Amino acid sequence: MSCDNFDFDIDATASDAERINAIAGHYREIIKLIGEDPSREGLLKTPMRAAKAMWFATQGYRQSPKEILRQAIFGYAGSRMIVVKDIEFYSFCEHHILPFFGTISIGYIPDGAMVGLSKLPRLVNAVARKLQVQERLTAEVCREVAETLSVKGVIAFCSARHMCIQMRGVEKQMSSTDTIDYLGDFESNHALRQEFLAMIGK
Repeated sequence: MSCDNFDFDIDATASDAERINAIAGHYREIIKLIGEDPSREGLLKTPMRAAKAMWFATQGYRQSPKEILRQAIFGYAGSRMIVVKDIEFYSFCEHHILPFFGTISIGYIPDGAMVGLSKLPRLVNAVARKLQVQERLTAEVCREVAETLSVKGVIAFCSARHMCIQMRGVEKQMSSTDTIDYLGDFESNHALRQEFLAMIGK
């Protein structure tokens, strides 16, 4: 198998191509082990397609959230809350390697600096696109913003649906999970938390 034609926006090094080829080989064996024939026409290219998809979906292992934020930090004299809400994300549950997905909203109170608005969705991608649990994802987003920017406080609210609940196990199709994490002024100020939740419609 070769990995010459990448159909996603990632620069693949020779080392990356070797890893993707190895992942494809494992997918081929998995297909055999579940009782399918990887040599039949419809599955001939599936191992490589699956390997490329997994490589793309786990690109967070090859990204630095802090570097993403540092690319666009600007001085800012204001001190009111800034909110970017309903940022879509896709991740994999680390317990079953099944997808979970939803939205996350981030609020922060600047302390002399602000970040370019597009960097917060990019941060979410970097944190989400790896094997994760929703609780840690929410906390990591908060921590990365607090550690990289000059902020008085940061808060994140995440709502997601989990395929490990819907596709297997209890098979509850309407179930969703909400998580919240906060640092700084949001820890001690209940009114600030309520203001944020009102702004995102929760």
